[in-house]
Amino acid sequence: MAEKSDLFQIKKSIETCVGERVQLKANKGRKKAFIKEGVIENSYPSIFIIKFENEYETTRRVSYSYTDVLTKAVELVICKDDKTIRVS
Repeated sequence: MAEKSDLFQIKKSIETCVGERVQLKANKGRKKAFIKEGVIENSYPSIFIIKFENEYETTRRVSYSYTDVLTKAVELVICKDDKTIRVS
């Protein structure tokens, strides 16, 4: 069972990466996945926001909860200096 400290650790990991480029994989159910690259824009007590830009120069902001990362509904890979750091 997941503990409160696990959720706190995930939150701290994401808070330190605000402004960093990430690759996000969100499971949408029934073998469907959303894989996109974006920037962690902000971190709040219950959620964090990722900003995506597409080829049409439009910006899309999507919010996810830290529980989504804990339950592996969302996976983040931080792209920092050509290194990949997994947040989970």
